[in-house]
Amino acid sequence: MSKKISGFTFIKNGITLGYPILESVLSIESICFEVIINVGFNDPECTIDDGTYDYLRSHLTDPKYKFIKSWWDPSIQKQGLILSQQTNIALSACSGDYCQYIQGDECVHENDLKFILVGVEEMEHNKKVDGLIFNYMHFYGNVDTYKYTRSLYRREVRLIRNQRGIVSWIDAQGFRFPDGSKMKAKLIKARIFHYGWARASQVMKKKIQVFDTFYHGVDNKRHEGKKEFEYERNWGVKKFKKTHPIVMKNWIAKNKNPIDLMSLPMTLDWNVPGLIFSDLLESLTGYRLGEFKNYKKL
Repeated sequence: MSKKISGFTFIKNGITLGYPILESVLSIESICFEVIINVGFNDPECTIDDGTYDYLRSHLTDPKYKFIKSWWDPSIQKQGLILSQQTNIALSACSGDYCQYIQGDECVHENDLKFILVGVEEMEHNKKVDGLIFNYMHFYGNVDTYKYTRSLYRREVRLIRNQRGIVSWIDAQGFRFPDGSKMKAKLIKARIFHYGWARASQVMKKKIQVFDTFYHGVDNKRHEGKKEFEYERNWGVKKFKKTHPIVMKNWIAKNKNPIDLMSLPMTLDWNVPGLIFSDLLESLTGYRLGEFKNYKKL
């Protein structure tokens, strides 16, 4: 392929919060000629972090890996805007024709890399396509169970065309143009394996508390006095019977949560009847009621 793909990501406190950030980067590196890694620090001088920067630098020594140090300004504590800001810092350093995004708790299966390359080839022949849409596999509780229901996004853009002004949007779930208009994107077969909710309960409580500050500020008291975070078997939890990306093997061995969600009684929240109806309709027609999209699907 003559056109070049830049990989890019951001991370802060990856070690403390149990992110498989090394594995995330390795899952896309073979299709990228460069990978931009933006590591967050606690101070403006970028001298204080939890060791994530040194950890990644010691494992990713090839010149294709390009590191950025960035201060996470605590004054940006609304709507998750710090997440898109940090994503855009990495994106702005990409020099490739296309930019493959991966978050620190996401991974691409090695069997799906070919679908990304085919998608990029199609973008070469159709300049109207701004990006590629990936299917999501949201693991929940542990790596043996996942959740698929309307309450979780099932697809999102993870590869974009560079130099069109496309930016990470609000809390970095997806991408849009700076004026908020939606990009045109094509759905491909590639999957994003999302491990954000597959960590041990005590680690998840730390993550939830940290992420609350990104949306509600450092002074919010929402978690004071609350007991330890506990996973529940909600509607949409299913048994995972396929294979994980090879690069996740060691992380899974070290971080596998022993909880067996399928053995727990199902928690029936008020919205379950609506989810059941919507999920049934989707299974029959492929259409998802009220689906939020950051893109226009071509």
